[in-house]
Amino acid sequence: MIFIKMKDHFLIKIDTQLLVFLLLFSTYIEAQVILSADGPGDTYELISGALAPGYKPIEAPGIKRKSCDNHSIFGDHISEVFDEELNKNVFKFVIHLNDDNDRCKKFDRQRNEIKAYKASPDSLKATLGETVEYSWKFKLDENFQASKRFTHLHQLKCVGGIIKKPIITLTARRGDPDKLELCHFSGTETSKLATVKLNLFRGKWVEVKETITFLDGNKGKYHIRIIDTKTKKEILDYSNNYIRMWATEAIFIRPKWGIYRSLKRSDQLRDENVLFADFRIEEKK
Repeated sequence: MIFIKMKDHFLIKIDTQLLVFLLLFSTYIEAQVILSADGPGDTYELISGALAPGYKPIEAPGIKRKSCDNHSIFGDHISEVFDEELNKNVFKFVIHLNDDNDRCKKFDRQRNEIKAYKASPDSLKATLGETVEYSWKFKLDENFQASKRFTHLHQLKCVGGIIKKPIITLTARRGDPDKLELCHFSGTETSKLATVKLNLFRGKWVEVKETITFLDGNKGKYHIRIIDTKTKKEILDYSNNYIRMWATEAIFIRPKWGIYRSLKRSDQLRDENVLFADFRIEEKK
């Protein structure tokens, strides 16, 4: 039994085992970050508060209000809306085909993403040897269109190191049939780890859980599972215990979510929106 002295000399008696549990639980809480919509208004502030307090972990059209951005008049490209199926507020990411670009830096593509990055807390930056679990929900519009080029919905990217491309991407691609591709970059080549018909995602909420052990060489581990939130039917389950999940000399690896797409086949695209909900990042060890 432990006695804790409080202000004005009051004593609180706490069982030792309970104290250990509370300390461990508080550590566990600090090791995970949850970002969920709470209703319209102050959406960018909510996102920043979770992913990089005091900074802007958002790469969206109009975010810097530069003169090249013809669509900054539209306002925020991420908002919060109520979703009847989930019975809760969710995030709505919007991209406009003819007006948006990539941060006034590149004009052959457009981007509306949120991320962890150098200004984020350490708990959001995966380091060598860590195991991290990422989970989230997303819903493509029932008429969602992808091109034969890339339309990334999720990326894992290195900061520092020799690998500049995303190590992991979930990207939608036009084809026969249209597909969602799980891609991996080894440092020398990109390979498709798995493909799933895109119609399994259109107009449906899905839940993603991604568990990764970040190690170089072929010592890394990667597992992703996607289920239909309504039917609980499994859409994708891919696992690899011998995969490179690090870049030599990397500082950390960070996640990104949203819409990042090429405009090189803009004739195959349209104004688009994707719904996201319940982002969670949890360090497992």
